[in-house]
Amino acid sequence: MTLGPLRIANCSGFFGDRLSAAYDMVHGEAIDVLTGDWLAELTMGVLVKQRKRNADKGFAGTFVSQLDQVLETCLDQGIKVVSNAGGLNPHGCAAQIADIAHRINRPVTIAVVDGDDATDAFEEARRSGWLAEHLDTGEPFSIAGQDPDVVSAYLGGWAIKEALDAGADVVVTGRVTDAAIILGPAAWHFSWSRTDWDALAGAVVAGHIIECGAQATGGNFSFFTELAGMERTGFPIAEISEDGSSVITKQPGTGGAVTVETVTAQLLYEIDGPRYANPDVIARLDTVRLAHIGEDRVQVSGVKGEPAPTHVKVGALVSGGWRNEITFVLTGSDIEAKAELAQSALWAALPEGKDSFQNVTVRLLRADQPDPVTMSEAVALLTITVNDPSREKATAFPRVAIETGLASYPGLYFTAPPSPASEISVFWPTLMPAAIFPQRFTVGERHVVVPPPSMDSTASPMAAPTSEPRSELPTGPTVRQPLGSLFGSRSGDKAGNATLGVWARTDAAHDWLRSWWTPDAIRELIPEAGECSLRVWELPHLRACGVTVVGLLGRGVAANLDLDSQGKGLGEYVRAKAIDIPTVLANENRYVAGQFRTTERIAR
Repeated sequence: MTLGPLRIANCSGFFGDRLSAAYDMVHGEAIDVLTGDWLAELTMGVLVKQRKRNADKGFAGTFVSQLDQVLETCLDQGIKVVSNAGGLNPHGCAAQIADIAHRINRPVTIAVVDGDDATDAFEEARRSGWLAEHLDTGEPFSIAGQDPDVVSAYLGGWAIKEALDAGADVVVTGRVTDAAIILGPAAWHFSWSRTDWDALAGAVVAGHIIECGAQATGGNFSFFTELAGMERTGFPIAEISEDGSSVITKQPGTGGAVTVETVTAQLLYEIDGPRYANPDVIARLDTVRLAHIGEDRVQVSGVKGEPAPTHVKVGALVSGGWRNEITFVLTGSDIEAKAELAQSALWAALPEGKDSFQNVTVRLLRADQPDPVTMSEAVALLTITVNDPSREKATAFPRVAIETGLASYPGLYFTAPPSPASEISVFWPTLMPAAIFPQRFTVGERHVVVPPPSMDSTASPMAAPTSEPRSELPTGPTVRQPLGSLFGSRSGDKAGNATLGVWARTDAAHDWLRSWWTPDAIRELIPEAGECSLRVWELPHLRACGVTVVGLLGRGVAANLDLDSQGKGLGEYVRAKAIDIPTVLANENRYVAGQFRTTERIAR
């Protein structure tokens, strides 16, 4: 008997996402599973700080708050709940959910998935010399002598599947991959085997699309002016079918939209090429096909899967020292001279000047205009950020700046008073053998070990991704316009690397993009990447090209002192770059007078 689609609704894309999203999903059109993703790399550092202050913490308390609103309704409607909000303490998170169930006087079966604590395996690998290289940069592993605050293996979704088999109503996990919380329920519902590679890969792709919440429904979308209701976008739903294909949609009446392009944008988010490795399967993103099949309904099909990888990602968090900053406001004329005096006065007040700190970043943001009409048009901001192993030095830094307040440039003031230094975490990823990381799930007194997927497979390996032949490229005159007049983009971070995906709105524009998307051209677009190695890739079915810029974000999000520490604005920065575009292509894309002409807004 063929089973109908499984409707999985995601209500969180990060720790801090909309608190009401779970309630909205549960009280909209019927769903079968409610999921939520809380564990960005930055979040793990936040949870470490929680646990240092209170050993009973270390999980996403907002998930518990959401369940307080919806648990009874979920039980009434038979909605399963699956979340990685357990973080570093899934058992503590589960205990608070049990308290909710006790208060509402409802029996609930809660499963806890763990096995992700990789501390012992990591230390053994480090002692033996096995951890010779950093996963992404290839640089020598450089945290010798430091004890990690936490080491987590990124595990898959099979223990979630088996916990649901065991009757769990709610499944709380530690560190699993973002897509695992979608793959697990789909594998449970359809009774997939561990070698149903194509179906598993389809679920991973659906999971990748919805795991970042509203980013699939118009959030952070390049052509956002074409969408209605963006002040309150809906959250996404994946209707997964037995063959692994899916339809991406959202609750009716909510803002934003689900279109081929909004789904494309999310598919390009934080990927490193056509092979998207998850612990249960490798999904081939170069096989994904998207089709508009109705209002706010996009079909995802054709996904092929390769056998599970032999290694899993393991991330270690170590202290990166202490961070603090101060922002000077510069007003009127002579902005550069004022900025120079502010810095020289600051460094003169410190025993070793600028060398008093391990790392210093100076950033001057110019909003000043000649002949300003308003005060806002007369100011620039000079932000100086420091990072140092000494908490005392970092905490004292803003006070040193304040002391120059009456002895420096005219009009000096600050955006905020001095604040204490904050500890930062450095995330170090590597790969370790999957075989040494079995998952576990606990339901009541029952403890079950779930082995990693078998590395043996009779599946034939797929051919390496290849570029399709290009059609004839346009010739003739060109016009200088922003890249964004033809292309959308999505960018993000993976540890110290920045990821960038660019997609075309037409076949002709895609062919033209492919013709020049090379490392040299990318470095010309992004001069900041001049010394970085680049991994360039393409997804032809999505009309997309992309690149991973290795090391652009330094030591990673929390330890990066730059303004855009997560690479979130990289894609829009590239879209703002003016390039010579064939006139025949430019004329198709409605660009006039410094702005994009859009089609009629998608009304709801």
